[in-house]
Amino acid sequence: MIRRATTALLLALLVLCGTGQAHAVGYRYWSFWERDGHAWTYATQGPSTARPADGDVQGFRFAVSADSKDATQPRGTADFAAICAKTPARAGEKRVALVLDFGTAADAPSGETPPAPRTACARISGDATTADALAAVARPLRYDTNALLCAIAGYPEKGCGEQVAERRSPAPVPSRPHHGPSVGVLAGAAAVAALGGAAIWQARRRRG
Repeated sequence: MIRRATTALLLALLVLCGTGQAHAVGYRYWSFWERDGHAWTYATQGPSTARPADGDVQGFRFAVSADSKDATQPRGTADFAAICAKTPARAGEKRVALVLDFGTAADAPSGETPPAPRTACARISGDATTADALAAVARPLRYDTNALLCAIAGYPEKGCGEQVAERRSPAPVPSRPHHGPSVGVLAGAAAVAALGGAAIWQARRRRG
């Protein structure tokens, strides 16, 4: 009985030691966002069909995420007046402010370095799509056969919405330095040691 309990506790200890190392499946891709007042909302259609109005702000973020609920929003300035301040309006055309966030090194494909985030003001025809706006200010673009946006301004050089292993965010750093095992792991080890001692004592008692 003690042997079974000891085995169970050893398995629990292994689980404790592995805590925080689990991986969740995600996808590396460009997410598309629209500015609704002072907040980003995940776009309900793709850039090839979306038709922004004059004065709209739209964003793109390259990152690893599981789905739209988990997607990471663009960073940086998202104000139309600031982004398009140097792009005057013209009759028959519209201006669309674009926020292009190429993500972090942690989300970059192997061997690639993300460019710095930037903004651009696209001046396009009145019936143009978001894809047209991107083509006006962020070439080269790359799409797959299903019209999925794969690259903006040539980034990334390869890949398109591929499945990847997403690392968990690191645990919060404690206020004081901590260089040893966690309290849970130590407690588990102590319990295993105690049961091991009990098993040895019982075995000696039987022999005596």
